[in-house]
Amino acid sequence: MPKPKIGSLAPDAKVQLTGNQSFKLSSLKGKNVVLYFYPKDNTSGCTTEGEDFRDNYVKFKRRDTVILGVSRDSLASHENFRGKYKFPFDLISDTDEKLCKKYDVIKEKNMYGKKVMGIERSTFIIDKKGVLRAEFRKVKVKGHVVEVLETIKTL
Repeated sequence: MPKPKIGSLAPDAKVQLTGNQSFKLSSLKGKNVVLYFYPKDNTSGCTTEGEDFRDNYVKFKRRDTVILGVSRDSLASHENFRGKYKFPFDLISDTDEKLCKKYDVIKEKNMYGKKVMGIERSTFIIDKKGVLRAEFRKVKVKGHVVEVLETIKTL
């Protein structure tokens, strides 16, 4: 599947998210969207990234921005992760990798000397018209959320 293009309509999909909700990403038109992909619930980097989004949530909300985290974990795992760290935003369960593939975030990784396919930490910013405005790939957690917020301020 080709990479999504900046300036084009963001890839859409019907998704399952915490709170036992199901909806299409395109239904968020009228709001900015931060769609961040992370490898796994309850791991150190993913927890820190989620906490950084949580701690800056009000700043994003003031800018009419919805935050959605995405991983291949189950809804049950997401509910636990979200509750444990009090995330005020929803998490998308992409167990079939449909959304991950649309955003081209499944990459070969090296885990303990073994090649595995996994999510490359990535963030996408979608504007109120549903257009992809920015992407961050191979994200380093430290300072990332501040960078995303600064980008939102330019929309």
